[in-house]
Amino acid sequence: GSGSVAVFRRDGDALKFDQVIQTTSAPVSVDFGNDHLYVAGATTVDSFVLRENSVEWLDGTTDLAVAGGGSPAAGETSQVGVISAEQLLVTIKTDPTPGTVDVVALNRGRVTGAAPTAVSAPPGSLAPFGFATFPDGTALITLAHSNQDGLFRDGAFTAAVEAGQAASCWMTRVGRYVFVANTASRTLSRLIGTGNNIFVDAQIAAQVPTGSPADIDADSGVLGVIDHGAGESHLSMFSYNAFGELVPAGATITVGVSNANGVAILSPRDREAN
Repeated sequence: GSGSVAVFRRDGDALKFDQVIQTTSAPVSVDFGNDHLYVAGATTVDSFVLRENSVEWLDGTTDLAVAGGGSPAAGETSQVGVISAEQLLVTIKTDPTPGTVDVVALNRGRVTGAAPTAVSAPPGSLAPFGFATFPDGTALITLAHSNQDGLFRDGAFTAAVEAGQAASCWMTRVGRYVFVANTASRTLSRLIGTGNNIFVDAQIAAQVPTGSPADIDADSGVLGVIDHGAGESHLSMFSYNAFGELVPAGATITVGVSNANGVAILSPRDREAN
């Protein structure tokens, strides 16, 4: 069935509730780009027009697909993200089969309604999950259940590597570096994506001190990771330099719920722009 997304507006150093928008299926992941808000749901992906810092209306939708035909089952859609002005990516893990990356066509930012191209994960891999994009239209994508990370370019996987860690799940990019949260290993890895290759720059760039990492974000020299452990959620902060080296920054913060799932770094330039 349908669902909804709550939209908040920046108000100084706080967030203020703005509105609720209705989506065509239960929402899983959101992203902004091309003057649109994109929402990947359980079975569909929607585009909403942005105008004067407000979400205006639904202007496009299409059904998600999996390689070999059909649509995702409940709980299989993972992440949506803008890869170019003409395309979105949506990852669909479809266990126990390899999984799918849906390439969704855009027209002036709008989801066109055309059926997406469903690209299967590389042979021997499982569960496309989190990803980070580069300005040249490539993406690094975690293959979570086979402990791999893949390079996606021009509508296909061109390489896959193993960083020697378990359950690589979420990613964030800083310049040429991509940091990966490895849930089962409780570590962060550092990768470099370039051309048609991925390089493991550091299998363990940092150890997550308190639990299994669930989400990760970085900007303006600060990286944050949320984790779950011992019935609590925790937020750990690291600083990073030009070489992508991570150093713990401050004490770990215990979050008052056991299942916090997301973290976002709001940079000073973001504050100035809103």
